[in-house]
Amino acid sequence: MFVDNVKIYIKAGDGGNGAVAFRREKYVAAGGPDGGDGGHGGNVVFRVDEGTNTLLAFRYKHKFIAARGGDGKGGKFHGATADDLVIMVPPGTLIRDAESGKVIHDMSENDGADYLACKGGRGGWGNRHFATPTRQVPMFAKNGTLGEEREVILELKMLADVGLIGYPSVGKSSILARISAAKPKIADYHFTTLSPNLGVVRTGGESGFVAADIPGLIEGAADGAGLGHAFLRHVDRCRLLLHVVDISCFEGRDPVEDIQKINYELARYSEKLALRPQIIVANKVDALDPELVDIPAFEAYVKENGWELLYVSAVTGEGIDEMVRLVAERLRDLPPMLVYEAEYEPEDAYVGGGKETNIRRENNTFFVEGDWLFNLMGQINFSDYESMNYFQRVLQKSGVFEALEAKGCKEGDTVSIYDLEFDYVK
Repeated sequence: MFVDNVKIYIKAGDGGNGAVAFRREKYVAAGGPDGGDGGHGGNVVFRVDEGTNTLLAFRYKHKFIAARGGDGKGGKFHGATADDLVIMVPPGTLIRDAESGKVIHDMSENDGADYLACKGGRGGWGNRHFATPTRQVPMFAKNGTLGEEREVILELKMLADVGLIGYPSVGKSSILARISAAKPKIADYHFTTLSPNLGVVRTGGESGFVAADIPGLIEGAADGAGLGHAFLRHVDRCRLLLHVVDISCFEGRDPVEDIQKINYELARYSEKLALRPQIIVANKVDALDPELVDIPAFEAYVKENGWELLYVSAVTGEGIDEMVRLVAERLRDLPPMLVYEAEYEPEDAYVGGGKETNIRRENNTFFVEGDWLFNLMGQINFSDYESMNYFQRVLQKSGVFEALEAKGCKEGDTVSIYDLEFDYVK
């Protein structure tokens, strides 16, 4: 089964709590505080698995939670830092924010380097950090911060230089099997291919390109007809399209009409995709009957649209070598494969998303609480000007200031957010 779009929940581990402890040694009458720090929670990291081309592993498992950091202990023993949770995904996977649909990261960026999606919580300080000349017996420690969490959508867009497109049964899979070591299922009926197939095409030495057989494109594919609605996304990254038609017209199809209909569906899906360079590949030339197809009219149509035309036979191999040579030549002059830029800003993680904010009033002090705020506070350096500006921007965008005013907060009132107090100013 081919799976290329799933929603999952990911959560980094919470930080361990700091310890409240004191030295207990022989001949030491009043040992000082020696509570150890909590360990950091595990991060959630995405990593490319070169051996897969489907998200099938996520069909039944939708929650991924990293381990929590260990709590601190006495004797200045720190809690253990938890291991990262590594999630393996196929090359070309997009990570999107589940709520907004914005691209967070493209796993083909930086050659598929690891991506830190959720950062583990920091370990809390033990009580030894809070000892001062006037507070020699601190009876408190700091809790660890919460690990980041979010829902994301994994969307697979295959990494292929060349996409073979066209109606079912025109020979796309047969061509892929002829030019590469791929072994797609081939049979004489529609929709034999139920998932995209990839093949590496060698052109001599270490050079070559990756070709993908994109199945199921028919009239109405952009609306969900056939299988095309599920696989149009896999053409997005292709730098060159090989538009395969059945020139034998054995099934009574008109190659010109087929080209027009498929290109219409591409344009409806993406205008940029419709402008992608194409080479028309007239397959099954070995079974060509000139009485069934108007070759001059077909060639005139192709020339009129500025496409190159090749006659091939996946059965006999006629024209296949010439096709591979021409494709390799054209790819050298085309721009590199599309990499999606991130659309999701880091501070968006704290804005909206159903993150609950609780505000209560006691006299002229307004207390603001929420799990997302607790997590945010642990990442802010309140002695740094830029970090404070970032914190204020997040509060503004998340509607905290608006909610305070709705509760009756006015200038001069005190706002308390987890022991951080400040006078409210519009």
